[in-house]
Amino acid sequence: MGGMPWKRVELAALVLYALGFYLVVIRKSLRLSHDYSGRLYGLRAGSLAGHLNDLSDAQWRNFRGNLPILTGVMAAFLILVNTLRYCYGLKGRGTALAWLILSLSYLCYLHGACVVFILLIALINYSMVKIFAHYKYCTSLIWSFNLSVLILNRVYEGYSFSLFGQNLSVLDNYRGTFRWHICFNFVVLRMISFGCDYCWTIHSSQFDHKKHIQKCQVCYSGKTCYFALQEKGLSVDRYTFLTYLCYLTYAPLYIAGPIVGYNAFAAQLEVPQKNYSFAQISLYGLRWILSFLLMEGMTHFFHYNAFVVSRLWQQLSPFEIFIISYGVLNFMWLKFFLIWRYFRFWSLVGGVETPENMPKCINNCHDLESFWKSWHASFNRWLVRYLYIPLGGSRRKLLSIWVIFTFVAVWHDLEWKLVSWAWLTCLFFIPEILVKSLSNKFQASSSLGMLVHREFKAIAGAVTISCLMVANLVGYVVGPSGIKVLISKMAGKEALPALAFIFTTFYVGVKLMFHIREASSSQQG
Repeated sequence: MGGMPWKRVELAALVLYALGFYLVVIRKSLRLSHDYSGRLYGLRAGSLAGHLNDLSDAQWRNFRGNLPILTGVMAAFLILVNTLRYCYGLKGRGTALAWLILSLSYLCYLHGACVVFILLIALINYSMVKIFAHYKYCTSLIWSFNLSVLILNRVYEGYSFSLFGQNLSVLDNYRGTFRWHICFNFVVLRMISFGCDYCWTIHSSQFDHKKHIQKCQVCYSGKTCYFALQEKGLSVDRYTFLTYLCYLTYAPLYIAGPIVGYNAFAAQLEVPQKNYSFAQISLYGLRWILSFLLMEGMTHFFHYNAFVVSRLWQQLSPFEIFIISYGVLNFMWLKFFLIWRYFRFWSLVGGVETPENMPKCINNCHDLESFWKSWHASFNRWLVRYLYIPLGGSRRKLLSIWVIFTFVAVWHDLEWKLVSWAWLTCLFFIPEILVKSLSNKFQASSSLGMLVHREFKAIAGAVTISCLMVANLVGYVVGPSGIKVLISKMAGKEALPALAFIFTTFYVGVKLMFHIREASSSQQG
């Protein structure tokens, strides 16, 4: 109890600093957006108080622009499938067939004649899995095939029909409205998931369901959590071509995820998810609408991404570069938050639960491990199951992270800036792994020892956040070609006050995260 008043004083001081920081950032951001508005690319006529809207990010611009059509498609699909499911008692194969017909019509609109490429590659993968599933090297073969497909799709830009004969060149005029090989990155993950789940089911399933129920509150209550659905193997006859195709093309998750494993998906075709009630799903949708309005306000008043697209960040002071960089990362987080939650909402209403991709705010992560568990979390789960554990898990962590992050970079795109981002992240990950290992062995017993340990963790967290920002700046903002400019801006004496302020801010942020976690733990206790 003696430490409580001191912690309250510390918390009050940290909150005051944070409020001051955000007031400075908001004021400076408004000034920068106003002063440079005439020189920024990607600004469009806005609808809020005469402000221009930052639509410089192509992904967000396309998603936002297609929302009306996408929502109409979602409503039509859900009404039709749910009506068939409840009126005719569709389960398993019946539900898979209904979703497959609708999803293929959706894909024909998106990709036109290129749907042939998707079906052909899917058929080859399915045949290979079924033929070689009983062999020990099957998973290696699955990975080799899918990595080759991933790279070839990019090299040949989705292929041209004329490559396979001039008689087919006419089909190049019917390639749809969306490049198929971009969406196919997610299909590759699903093909690997199907193949590995099937092989592991045939050989052995080591999931201890009884032990899991003792630790899982959801399963203990009589429901079945997503993790249990994924880890518990299905009967061999559930790995059919119909369900496989439905899984690959499932409309709600086809474009952007979240990523769901085959086992979990097929199980929910038979028995729709019951972990989310109608009221909970409705609240989920309402929260999405409020988050969308927040994004609209952000892009109207703060033109962070336009500074990057216009490359005007190079003309700013070190502190202004930090503000733009911090703003871009928050914009990216909110963009993906909205895209992924939209499709997850669609999937939930359709009866399929998926992992939440953004369970934690970007401003509430002080180490790389927790950041990657919270950013694209469904992909993180996929990587753990199909790559991290097969590579040796925690026993070979220092080695496996290089393989995993290189795959993540190549999976996103064949660009050097993404490979640079991946390798920088691995370099920054190594000290964190070693420090965590040492920290777990150190048990502070005295009050002074606990205080020193807490301060050390806060400083280490501030260093980690700084490294994380640098890695993401290289990968998604400045690129490898902009590293020299960034270093020259940040290495001068005039940048020292800004760097000190930035590091202090990260330190304060980490301390606030400690208080949030402690408050959350006390409530759960």
